[in-house]
Amino acid sequence: MPPSFFPQDIIIKKRDGGALTREEITFFARGVVEGSFTDYQATALLMAIFWRGMTPQETAWLTDAMLHSGEVIDLRDIPGAKVDKHSTGGVGDKVSLILAPLAAACGLKVPMMSGRGLGHTGGTLDKLEAIPGFKVMLSVSEFRAILQKVGCAMIGQTPQVVPADRKLYSLRDVTGTVECIPLICASIMSKKLAEGIDSLVLDVKFGKGAFMKRKEDALVLARAMVDVGRAAGKPVWAQLTAMNQPLGRAAGHTTEVIESIECLKGRGPADLMEVTYALTGHMLVLGGVAKDMAAARQKMEAAIADGSALRKFREMCVAQGGDPKVVDDYKILPTAKKLLAVKAPADANGFVSEVDALKCGHAIMALGGGRAAVTDQVDHAVGIADLIKIGEPVGPGTLLCTLHINDDAKAARADLSAIASAKAEALLREAIKFTPTAPKLEPLIQDLIE
Repeated sequence: MPPSFFPQDIIIKKRDGGALTREEITFFARGVVEGSFTDYQATALLMAIFWRGMTPQETAWLTDAMLHSGEVIDLRDIPGAKVDKHSTGGVGDKVSLILAPLAAACGLKVPMMSGRGLGHTGGTLDKLEAIPGFKVMLSVSEFRAILQKVGCAMIGQTPQVVPADRKLYSLRDVTGTVECIPLICASIMSKKLAEGIDSLVLDVKFGKGAFMKRKEDALVLARAMVDVGRAAGKPVWAQLTAMNQPLGRAAGHTTEVIESIECLKGRGPADLMEVTYALTGHMLVLGGVAKDMAAARQKMEAAIADGSALRKFREMCVAQGGDPKVVDDYKILPTAKKLLAVKAPADANGFVSEVDALKCGHAIMALGGGRAAVTDQVDHAVGIADLIKIGEPVGPGTLLCTLHINDDAKAARADLSAIASAKAEALLREAIKFTPTAPKLEPLIQDLIE
């Protein structure tokens, strides 16, 4: 049957469970950008894909069509292996801020296009913008120049890159079609392949604070993205990481920037460094600057110990307009007006058995540190620090976390701000649970798909 180039015929074909041709998928992606596929027709096809799914071949074709809907950055003239990392998101996941300068210090070029936070998960761009002056919206020529000079650049998606995804993502967000593995896969991989990378490492989260709640679903997504990378001729490895409790001891924007810099100074929390070393190590092996993970670990630990990773972070700040003094003086960052110590109740005794990442994320949103809609402004100063971890002992008055609060975080009136603070504290108390005996700790990193 020849391909149809009428939107309604393509919609009907997928609605009835048919597989679309490459030409039909390309027509769809181009039509979304040019307007020949109206918003309501695009939404109808997205819903049909949501219910009927896509074959691996269709998913690869959709990724390729979205990739070529705009500019594909060519970095071949820049020496060195170009390797990036992408996380599907979580609470306290500030790995990119540590990983990019660390990988660059170890000899890779890291071209990283990141996103903003939505809902309970934080966005890399928002965290970087907590640094005074730091510019994330740069042109492709500026991006290339910084990558060549510094070795890493962290920017937002430019209007010329993958415009089909920008349009489709906004439609998916408001039409209940976000949770669709072929659409997630094509969205992530089209943006990453458009960066001009040689290879890619993925951190696919699962658990309470992740987009994918079940490990089984995360595995399906990981395999789909690895397959799409292979179809595009790019090596892709996907690591599966548990996200039932926040990563590290800080969540927010300023609090996460501080924790990231502390990691680059060699003072990072064990769980955060475990994930960072694993993902960066995979990048070094894929990029050919380390023969195996043991050699990669040696290079990474040396880059932290000799300060070269921290220097890369400082260089990136300067190159992107940020104040490099932030490395030495955290007061330069947006600072909350009030700190609230959340302590264990008088009857607490035993060990922490749960720190619900989703509830922690909602607590930050209550303070004004998250977005309910893409257009919302975030308060960079608010957040969580000193967060207790699963398995740690607890007794009466043990510090569970410190809330960073602004009196006017979400409201002009102080009484409404007090309500927001009380809600955040209540959510954290619900999130943290105790048990008389030490719980069995779940492995943080659980699979690697190559």
